[in-house]
Amino acid sequence: MASIVLVGYRGSGKTTVGNLLAQRLGMSFIDTDAMIAKAGGVTIRDIFKCIGQPYFQELEMEALEEALAMLDAVIATGGGIVMRSENRERLKKAGRPVVYLASDPNLLYSRIQGDTNSAANRPNLTSFADGLDEVRHVLAIRDPLYREVATAVVDVTLLTPEQIVQQILQQVE
Repeated sequence: MASIVLVGYRGSGKTTVGNLLAQRLGMSFIDTDAMIAKAGGVTIRDIFKCIGQPYFQELEMEALEEALAMLDAVIATGGGIVMRSENRERLKKAGRPVVYLASDPNLLYSRIQGDTNSAANRPNLTSFADGLDEVRHVLAIRDPLYREVATAVVDVTLLTPEQIVQQILQQVE
């Protein structure tokens, strides 16, 4: 089976599901955010804060290219990977299943709040004081872009990670 790419908002389960899916398929797991942090030598939050979003987006594009060149891998992308048209074109032309892990904004917000690493490692994406408003606002922008690149969509709102893996396998096999 070809590599599988997971896209979706922060907190949608790309890393958790990606690891489980990779184990199930006997593939490697690649997280483009981890690649970016390693290449930048600091957290993504620090890249945004100290060097800026344009530099981050360049690292993100390089990480996506590198990840898509790998065979037999489950690739979890950063939530904002779809914001650049070049990345969307790469994803569409890659010839690999691209699975959008869609979710309700309230669940995403709850998961983000429950992730102690998120605040330390991820930047705020808007100036909204309420994190739920930020999730709703950014998801409204990104949802059509995720759907544009997706070859399959799995609504993860009411599913366990194992159930999500089953849904993905049913849609990409």
